[in-house]
Amino acid sequence: MFTIEDTFTESFTVTDEIYHGFITLFKDQNPLHTDATFATEKGFKAEVMHGNILNGFLSYFIGEGLPTKNVIIHSQEIQYKNPVYLNDKLEFKAIVIGCYESVNAVEFKFEFKNSEAKVVAKGKIQIGLL
Repeated sequence: MFTIEDTFTESFTVTDEIYHGFITLFKDQNPLHTDATFATEKGFKAEVMHGNILNGFLSYFIGEGLPTKNVIIHSQEIQYKNPVYLNDKLEFKAIVIGCYESVNAVEFKFEFKNSEAKVVAKGKIQIGLL
């Protein structure tokens, strides 16, 4: 079903609905994420979106973007490289880097880039095939 170098892409936008939904659900109101003055005083151009919003996009990719729904996430690792801001359009790319038939697992490396082609996050995710 998967082979090394298989590539998958998605586009995501950090909308107001996603931003406020995250705050409502998880109660993370750290001023870096909610106070423009605080964020700009710390050297950012505006409030920085919660990094874990990108984990939601990863979940969507695994659950909805793959050619099978018979999957479960085994592990994931993510490194945040540049800030993400409200209404940023992100290009997501994942490439298969490992297929482990003996344990029904597939490993991907992935990255998110903003509209300026800057990598905002990258990492690896391993899934199990059910």
